[in-house]
Amino acid sequence: MNSKEKAFDLVIFDWDGTLMDTVGKIVSCMQNVAQELMLPIPSEQEVRDVIGLSLPQIMPILFADHQNHQQIIDCYRRHHLASELLTPLFDGVELLIRNLFDAGYHLAIATGKGRQGLDNVLTLTGLGDYFHATRCADDAQSKPHPEMLYSLLAHFDVTADRAIMIGDSIHDLAMANSAGMASIGVSYGAHNESRLNLLNPRAIVDQPCAIRDYL
Repeated sequence: MNSKEKAFDLVIFDWDGTLMDTVGKIVSCMQNVAQELMLPIPSEQEVRDVIGLSLPQIMPILFADHQNHQQIIDCYRRHHLASELLTPLFDGVELLIRNLFDAGYHLAIATGKGRQGLDNVLTLTGLGDYFHATRCADDAQSKPHPEMLYSLLAHFDVTADRAIMIGDSIHDLAMANSAGMASIGVSYGAHNESRLNLLNPRAIVDQPCAIRDYL
């Protein structure tokens, strides 16, 4: 398959809620942090609404009345590390990534995860070798700012019209819009189809294997 037969050269994925089923663990850990620090416990929906942002962005939103946000971040990381909740790849993700890699797409990740967390899951899942570049919360401004996408476009020397962002949250799709990039929403993660539709993605899919149809 050559580039003339493909609508895009660069495919950029979010991680949490898009490739890996982590939403439940994130919600649980955030609620446990609030309980430990005797803060108002956020609802599941409140936590879902901020998934995709970096932790420094999340804490003032969920815990506005607490002054020491670094304390909350440290507590969250401790709970996340200790949690035994499983976070598998979504069904079909590994096959999708392998197929796109074999078809000659440049693959990248743009995530609100920190560098250590991202590198850990790339190693644990065995997907690290398939991604040519990654950008995370330690490398650029948090979503929905488009700095991560601009950096990836420059890295691959690809124009925005030849790249696409795939994510499960409105923050992912808003970031793509700000970068002048097409997007695909996945409805099985943090945000549902009706919310994702507000950002005018190219498509919304309910399973990873369907993503290939829109590239």
